[in-house]
Amino acid sequence: MGSVLSLSVNDPASRQRKKAEDDDDLLDSRDRVEDIAKFPYVEFTGQDSITCPTCQGTGCIPTEQVNELVALIPYSDQRLRPQRTKLYVLLSVLLCLLVSGLVVFFLFPHSVLVDDDGIKVVQVWFDKKNSVVVLAITATLRIRNSNFYSVTVTSLTSQVQYMNTVVGTQQITNVSSIQPLSDKLVNFTVKAELGGPFSYM
Repeated sequence: MGSVLSLSVNDPASRQRKKAEDDDDLLDSRDRVEDIAKFPYVEFTGQDSITCPTCQGTGCIPTEQVNELVALIPYSDQRLRPQRTKLYVLLSVLLCLLVSGLVVFFLFPHSVLVDDDGIKVVQVWFDKKNSVVVLAITATLRIRNSNFYSVTVTSLTSQVQYMNTVVGTQQITNVSSIQPLSDKLVNFTVKAELGGPFSYM
């Protein structure tokens, strides 16, 4: 029995039959692959589904668009419609305008005003040696700082004029620092000499 079985296995007819069956299986599998390849891409999302506009229903995208496409997101996705976008943009613009306006208002330099607060003391004496009249005039100036930061007065110069002629000059250096939105009184004394062409006084 063993010899008969071995003869049936090694029989050329059976080998050809087996080879033919294998070829038929191979052809069947190739036909199956070709049939699947011909089957169009369909989105099974429901009765109201539409063909994908990117791949046109093929299920593949062109090679040149591979680096251009990020994701396939439905148009009705809420992420594509952020809530209150116009409101947020308008509020951002208004906030930027408000902040820039405040920065310009607080940091833009305002004028420093100097007002005459009047003459306090006047001393007069006659210099016999030089034949001149000497006047020592003590006056007060009010310096107003309308800025939102401190201002330092480095130099203050005053003159005494008589008939468009300067008869006395006084300069004060390193006066002081004036705090924001405040004022300060500065006293100074100017000496004026009247003699020569003014001897008739």
